[in-house]
Amino acid sequence: MKAVTIPEFGGADVLRRADVEVPEPGPGQVSIDVAYAGANFAEVLYRQGVVDVPLPFVPGIEVSGRVRAVGPDVEGLRRGQPVAALTIVDSGGYAEAVVTSADLVAPLDGLDLRLDVAAAVPSNSTTAFLVLDRVARIEPGETVLVHAAAGGVGSQLGQAARLLGAGRVAGTVGGPAKIETARGFGYDDVVLRGDLPGEVAGLTGGRGFDIVVDMVGGPARRTSLDALAPMGRMVVMGNASGADDVGVPANELWFANKTVSGFNLAAFAGVAPAEVGRALRRAVAAAASGDLRLQVEAMPLEQAAEAHRRIESGSTTGKLVLDVSG
Repeated sequence: MKAVTIPEFGGADVLRRADVEVPEPGPGQVSIDVAYAGANFAEVLYRQGVVDVPLPFVPGIEVSGRVRAVGPDVEGLRRGQPVAALTIVDSGGYAEAVVTSADLVAPLDGLDLRLDVAAAVPSNSTTAFLVLDRVARIEPGETVLVHAAAGGVGSQLGQAARLLGAGRVAGTVGGPAKIETARGFGYDDVVLRGDLPGEVAGLTGGRGFDIVVDMVGGPARRTSLDALAPMGRMVVMGNASGADDVGVPANELWFANKTVSGFNLAAFAGVAPAEVGRALRRAVAAAASGDLRLQVEAMPLEQAAEAHRRIESGSTTGKLVLDVSG
């Protein structure tokens, strides 16, 4: 079958089309004929060698398509069934077929959700619900700040916060051109990331935010900690800026009554696939009902390198998906 692989670590140009073996599902697994594969920053990190993966490697952490085959001990899924799935544990989505745990598959039967849109749900939308509900433990009426609010996961975090009862949701973006895009995803306030330190008091009445979600890192991480209200929680889930790590002194957390948590979807899906699967199905239902809006742009699988360049440049809004089936 055809696939796009990472034969060596490096820039986007290292991505290569290749013929690889068709995977077969084992116990508790299903294989999926891929229609679309989401393009994500995580796959850029694999390609750069930031995440240690065996080469050659087929990236692709989420897909939509139809069940190709069902392994032993799998119930509730059948051949030909339309699905959205997380393939994040072992990757492999940039290919005509992929294998994943049956727990990480969401049926699409009877749902008003196109396959290109469905491919944009598993990673970002699932993450949004898990981060806010499971990690930050959001309470009704709380204030939430999300960095990179116009991006793939940022576009979902603001909306998920609303669905989970947030009182006010603010976002930051890297440039003026993204402000209106972020507003379209339901944010009450959108500010430039560099302007945030001077804006916190006005956005929260001087109190600070109950929850801050940071996938940017660098200066934004320090600003995020300062922006927390007493008993506030910051969730760290990325370092898109590529900046050096920012240390957080434990004594500072103690004196200020603040909490810092981390979330990594791949690691959590590997140890708690059933819980992640429940969040995935919740996200799929919300997208199908219209409670979650997704802005999706499809590109041919052969343009995977261009998709990576756009993601790395920070110029994307919403979500890019790769058309695998043509």
